[in-house]
Amino acid sequence: MKLQGALYPWRFRIVLALLALMVGAIAWRIVDLQVLDQGFLKGQGDARSVRHIPIPAHRGLMTDRHGEPLAVSTPVTTLWANPREMQAAQARWPELAEALGQNSAELHQRLKEQAEREFMYLVRGLTPEQGQRVLDLDIPGVYSQEEFRRFYPAGEVAAHVVGFTDIDDHGREGMELAYNEWLAGVPGKRQVLKDRRGRLIKDVQVVKNAKAGKALALSLDLRLQYLAHRELRNALLEFGAKAGSLVVLDVKTGEVLAMVNQPTYNPNNRRSLQPAAMRNRAMTDLFEPGSTMKPFSMSAALETGRWKPSDLVEVWPGSLRIGRYTIRDVSRTQGRELSLTGILINSSNVGMSKVAFDIGGATIHDVMRKVGFGQDTGLGFPGERVGNLPTYREWRQAETATLSYGYGLSVTAVQLAHAYGALANDGRLVPMSLTRVDHKPEGVSVVSPEVAKAVQGMLQEVIEAPRGVFRAQVPGYHVAGKSGTARKASVNSRGYQENAYRSMFAGFGPMRDPRIAIAVVIDEPSKSGYYGGLVSAPVFSRVMSGALRLMNVAPDNLPPEDVKTADADKTNGGRI
Repeated sequence: MKLQGALYPWRFRIVLALLALMVGAIAWRIVDLQVLDQGFLKGQGDARSVRHIPIPAHRGLMTDRHGEPLAVSTPVTTLWANPREMQAAQARWPELAEALGQNSAELHQRLKEQAEREFMYLVRGLTPEQGQRVLDLDIPGVYSQEEFRRFYPAGEVAAHVVGFTDIDDHGREGMELAYNEWLAGVPGKRQVLKDRRGRLIKDVQVVKNAKAGKALALSLDLRLQYLAHRELRNALLEFGAKAGSLVVLDVKTGEVLAMVNQPTYNPNNRRSLQPAAMRNRAMTDLFEPGSTMKPFSMSAALETGRWKPSDLVEVWPGSLRIGRYTIRDVSRTQGRELSLTGILINSSNVGMSKVAFDIGGATIHDVMRKVGFGQDTGLGFPGERVGNLPTYREWRQAETATLSYGYGLSVTAVQLAHAYGALANDGRLVPMSLTRVDHKPEGVSVVSPEVAKAVQGMLQEVIEAPRGVFRAQVPGYHVAGKSGTARKASVNSRGYQENAYRSMFAGFGPMRDPRIAIAVVIDEPSKSGYYGGLVSAPVFSRVMSGALRLMNVAPDNLPPEDVKTADADKTNGGRI
């Protein structure tokens, strides 16, 4: 083309050159993106259509020591909505509300308030069948996702130990919280294609498989748990008590075979849950243990070598004045003197105090510390309390006396069972465990075997002597234990509450070879008495009796005729 009459032909050529360069650059960029650098366009396309959906992980199974399920995860359907997308289908909102079982006006208000959002939960935790019925309505903007929900087969019986998870399947109480990292799995990831409205077009691939949580076997024996739960509940009803706790411990392995509390709750339905019912009182509630501490004070006396079980102590007239304080015995004794065994049988505060004055408060404190009072149990249970075992630079008579018969210190029911387990295990304290123990632990010696054996015999007399706690006797077995009754300290003022007591009993059996220790604590019985030997001892007897039979422990206190029959059954291979 020949330019004629143009004043500046070079300008036209420059414009043509620039246009040619631009076309060339565009052509080069097209070649670059389509042939050389394909990842850019692919990434941009993926950013607009490829999504990663989490694959929920299956939480680990929790069982008792025999494999009975305590906590299982079941698949559930969660329905969610895209409010922005649903604005075009307002006519179907009443239909959706009816299918969900929700108030139509409330659902309408929620969808209006969140009209600019692209996500909101409609309902969580539906069964797959319920979720599918809603999805079958084909309402625009309604979608589903798979989740897992925790279910607790034992319900309220094991609630305080097992605990529960929240709506997002995270542990919030009990062993669910303590072992959350162990039980919780690792979510997976799935790649899908969605359109601009968020609708699923294609399921592409699984990017990362979900990893299920690990199983956890607790030390609990569900049979004993049901037994303990029933007996504690019945005792609270019979005596009109406010609350209670019961712990069953294997003295050889330190495993907690049962741990129950009242009041309790159902972890499967927490809509009307009262916070007070959630407390694992056996772990969190502190109390003065009263006369249940006297066996440890006696152990301290025998350890010094200055005292023997048969040594006598004058207890007449049943009271002892220390400064402005007066120590009194609740029950009258026969005669002016009591042996050390008699002090335990009659639960004499005066006799125990005089023994304590001789050996000193520091000696008693040392034994109580060794058996675990004022120490962490090592269970790692959320909210567990350590208690308080006071120590003094100078042990005066008042502090020495009160410590010897169980006042001035605070313990938990678990610590009480653990300490009695040490006495039952010939003075060896083994670590406690809420998970199943496959190998018997070594433990540490906290009381000499000779002293432990002597105290075992003394505590057996506490139950079997004519003036003993006969309500704690177990048919067919020799058992040992000690009752305790303590006034409740006032919360808002100094001193103690009027007519408010805790009734306790702790013991172990069978005496031929002690297997289990039991601690029973009943808070504020209001009917038919409040003494530990009256209220808590029968619970100990029934739980011990049932537990030994469930564990197939041979009786060691059968009448001669029954012993001959049992021997004959063994000879005949158990056939009758």
